[in-house]
Amino acid sequence: MAEKKRPLLGFVGKLPSGTTAGNSGKTHCPLCMGLFKAPRLLPCLHTVCTTCLEQLEPFSVVDIGGGESDTSSEGSIFQKLKSRALQPPIGILCPVCDAQVDLPMGGVKALTIDHLAMNDVMLESLRGEGQGLVCDLCSDREVEKRCQTCKANLCHFCCQAHRRQKKTTYHTMVDLKDLKGYSQIGKPILCPAHPAEELRLFCELCDQPVCRDCVVGEHREHPCDFTSNVIHKHGDSVRELLRGTQPHVEALEEALAQIKGTNSALQERVKAVAADIRTFSEGYIKAIEEHRDKLLKQLEDIRVQKENSLQLQKAQLEQLLADMRTGVEFTEHLLTSGSDLEILITKGVVVERLTKLNKVEYSAHPGVSEKITFSPKEKAGLCRGYEVYGAINTKEVDPAKCVLQGEDLHRAREKQPASFIVLCKDATGESMGRGGDNVQVTVIPKDKKDSPVKTMVHDNKDGTYYVSYTPKEPGTYTVLVCVKEQHVQGSPFTVTVRKRHRSHPGVFHCCTFCSSGGQKTARCACGGTMPGGYLGCGHGHKGHPGRPHWSCCGKFTEKSECTWAGGQSAPRSLLRTVAL
Repeated sequence: MAEKKRPLLGFVGKLPSGTTAGNSGKTHCPLCMGLFKAPRLLPCLHTVCTTCLEQLEPFSVVDIGGGESDTSSEGSIFQKLKSRALQPPIGILCPVCDAQVDLPMGGVKALTIDHLAMNDVMLESLRGEGQGLVCDLCSDREVEKRCQTCKANLCHFCCQAHRRQKKTTYHTMVDLKDLKGYSQIGKPILCPAHPAEELRLFCELCDQPVCRDCVVGEHREHPCDFTSNVIHKHGDSVRELLRGTQPHVEALEEALAQIKGTNSALQERVKAVAADIRTFSEGYIKAIEEHRDKLLKQLEDIRVQKENSLQLQKAQLEQLLADMRTGVEFTEHLLTSGSDLEILITKGVVVERLTKLNKVEYSAHPGVSEKITFSPKEKAGLCRGYEVYGAINTKEVDPAKCVLQGEDLHRAREKQPASFIVLCKDATGESMGRGGDNVQVTVIPKDKKDSPVKTMVHDNKDGTYYVSYTPKEPGTYTVLVCVKEQHVQGSPFTVTVRKRHRSHPGVFHCCTFCSSGGQKTARCACGGTMPGGYLGCGHGHKGHPGRPHWSCCGKFTEKSECTWAGGQSAPRSLLRTVAL
């Protein structure tokens, strides 16, 4: 196997004009933020300095097999080897992406060296006029030249010594400043097992680069070839894998772009909705404030109106009182100090005045009450287009003015719901127009006063209350309706509960012939028959007694209570099967 000649210069191509070397490479460690020093490539393809990786806190990777080591009968050496093999592997977390990195047996230094990063670091150093690069031989002085044959960076002193040696006299030396335009600077990669040898071969069996000493040693008889001969096959496989990965990258970029767009749209939508909320809230606040001002003005108007009424009533009562006192004082003085003749002469005027004063009508109670309530849950209509709540109420229910309404006030049926309406009014007889009054209804059987019937009172929120109850037995019941613990007008009253409404067992028909299926001898409760049979004119004939009626009891109203007493001998028992 013949080795192909390598290019004399250890660099590949120049960068386009205007492009700085190392722009596209990674040159700084994500941990120490300095230029890479012995960079190691992690399985997640992030590069970190060896020193930085060694400073990370390692952890034990959980052994899936588990179990304790068996030390029953093996020798001490075997036990040590086994225990070492059974030790759980050590891992670290990638400082960039937090991916778990299982360290090989050699630890951090056994990880793959990132030679691309080392090349980028060298190019980065070249941009700084070589600052930071030290001689590969003496490791002390700054680099001035590079041997393109040995791929070594040399200081001025080592460069002269390099030229004086016979083996290296004809090596090509290049100034560092002449390498700044190149995109890659070749540097020999030495074998970790044989540091004096360069990795030029590739073992297909072990899938790793090897040197010449490795080929004649541990890789003897393994299929090996020069790297330049196998790079095409392995490079093509990597490119194929890259082509399969690229669509995922594009899909993820598109997904992230969509997420970014959605997030932007979300932010804009949130701003728009927030603006709507603020507009709504500000409008609602203004509506509430306006409604508040209206309520306060209404309250002030009510105060002025009530005070004026009280002041007027007060002035009238004070004037009447003054007139009464004048009449009383004058009359008492006349009766105690006047002579008989004086009394008789003045009697007419006094009697007329006192009679007139005694006929004056006045109220011993204030004409208005101090009752003013605020109902925060009561709807107050719209204000600025918003539904607002809260109303001032000055009306006070007067039980004596409340009335009862309904068809079931005085009659009901057993086990059937009965209901009536309580209409609450104020002292002027005007409907309250709102709910909230304490309406209490009690239904008591006459014979069982200790077993009241359960009642339901529903507030209709308009001044009316729907009362319902279901008597269990027939009889006489007493109903008590109270508002503010006072009986309303017409309370208490009695209700006569009759037996449950009885339905008709017969048929509502025009004649016995039709409803009996053509039986001429059939009879009806009305007593009529059709001996001549059906005349063939459909149900248009009058039948007997000339109008539709119930066959069981003879009633002419279809929706009525049956009064038939029953009995097997009744002739109308035949009319049970045919209905019109």
